[in-house]
Amino acid sequence: MNNDNTQKPPFIWEGANVYFLLTDRFYNGNPSNDINFNRTKTSGKLRGFEGGDIIGIIKKIDEGYFDELGINAIWFTPIVEQIHDGVDEGTGLTYGYHGYWARDWTALDPNFGTKNDLALLVKKAHEKGIRIILDGVINHTGPVTPEDPIWPEDWVRTGIVCDYKSFENTTMCTLVDNLPDVRTESTKEVELPTFLIEKWKKEDRYEKESTSLDEFFKRTNYPRTPKYYIIKWLTDYILEFGIDAYRADTVKHTEENVWIDFRKECDYAFETWKKHHPLQVLDQNPFYTIAEVYGYEISSGQEYDFGDRKVNYFEKGFNNMINFEFKLDAQNDYEFIFSKYSDKLQNELKGYSVLNYVSSHDDSPFDADRKRAFEAGTKLLLSPGISQVYYGDESGRSLAIEGTEGDATLRSFMNWEEIESNPETQRILLHWQKLGQFRRNHPAVGAGIHKMISDKPYIFSRVYNKENHIDEVIIGLDLGTGYKELPVDSVFKDGTKLKDAFSGKETEVQNGKAIIDSEFGLVLLEKI
Repeated sequence: MNNDNTQKPPFIWEGANVYFLLTDRFYNGNPSNDINFNRTKTSGKLRGFEGGDIIGIIKKIDEGYFDELGINAIWFTPIVEQIHDGVDEGTGLTYGYHGYWARDWTALDPNFGTKNDLALLVKKAHEKGIRIILDGVINHTGPVTPEDPIWPEDWVRTGIVCDYKSFENTTMCTLVDNLPDVRTESTKEVELPTFLIEKWKKEDRYEKESTSLDEFFKRTNYPRTPKYYIIKWLTDYILEFGIDAYRADTVKHTEENVWIDFRKECDYAFETWKKHHPLQVLDQNPFYTIAEVYGYEISSGQEYDFGDRKVNYFEKGFNNMINFEFKLDAQNDYEFIFSKYSDKLQNELKGYSVLNYVSSHDDSPFDADRKRAFEAGTKLLLSPGISQVYYGDESGRSLAIEGTEGDATLRSFMNWEEIESNPETQRILLHWQKLGQFRRNHPAVGAGIHKMISDKPYIFSRVYNKENHIDEVIIGLDLGTGYKELPVDSVFKDGTKLKDAFSGKETEVQNGKAIIDSEFGLVLLEKI
């Protein structure tokens, strides 16, 4: 960890260490909100609500869990009010525990918590220098059930399921049967759905919501089309709570101009929030946006190819795209990954970034049977780009759950008991903690330029030099235990005092070398 006499490193999004969790599956901080809207039917395995909530995330912030992991941004699944009933998509009855089935974008689902909980979460996270990333869906509503009426026909389309063979058959269609697709391309003004008006009246907030909509449309001059209502509802969370970023869901399933407008309103909301809360502003970073364009790979540079046309989503308002290629690249050796990513990010993707992950909520993982948890941590946390730790990566949480169908196996409840009692789990966690803290303390790791110093043993440097901040580190991997000599003269002069953040050992550079005697094969050198 940093000594008190060193400056706190600036927060740089491109080098962030993000923790991604399913709100419902992380930690149950408030058991009294576990059942709402009579959601009591028997669901498929891991397809119902399991009790995780916003208060649970707060409790883990308070405990210092994220600090110890070196996390400086938390992204959690959407928390807006979900459909009340469940549906069976062929994998057993499923409730909207995952948050992607919105019924009312203006309300929080009581299973996840209240707006007061969210305000407290942002406040507590910010006090620890942790940014909050909300997850936003504009593309679709939740499925239709006897309890959950369909939105009006001028709002959504049903019946045409995407075949993904062209741009049109990816954007103007439903992802799956019974997932109504918002007519985001529509230029026709629409009224609020009757069910929503009635709901708001019953909740005694119709006046407030409709006045707020009137103000939004007056200020922006946007037509009252479906996309602008939802953009307004999503960006209200920035205006009200000061969240720092959005991860946008199913980005390739709407025409790209949606995201230009979304970005514009995010920026406006963030600037307005900062103006009204000057004492709570963390830094001058602008609002940050991450696109989930399913299947995007860093190798394709700035463009995503639909087959019949290419789209550059970075130019449409996104700082970052989720990189679906990392889990494949992670099968290669360190130098292959690190030099490839540094090269791409310093050249073709300069000014932008990608989000790397080894496992996630809906995609096949790098290490499905969790046999390579140490290697996965080393590769993910030391790679250029943003690292996304999916809850349980750091603790070997099982991704193979007996009796589950489809992606439910990736979404088991966080393995807190194992963290408490299993020594092997604790060893894995410690590895991820040390690397994560090093990444958080050194923007150079994720945002710097990578240079190999020596192939065998494998030693490299990362140097970040931007906006009056210089950060330099040298890292050695697979060096063997015991006495190690690392050539460091490309970065550190003789007489420089260094610390190995992995073992805690200190040394001084002599004759261009740093000597570390430790029980680990991994060395993370930083200036003292």
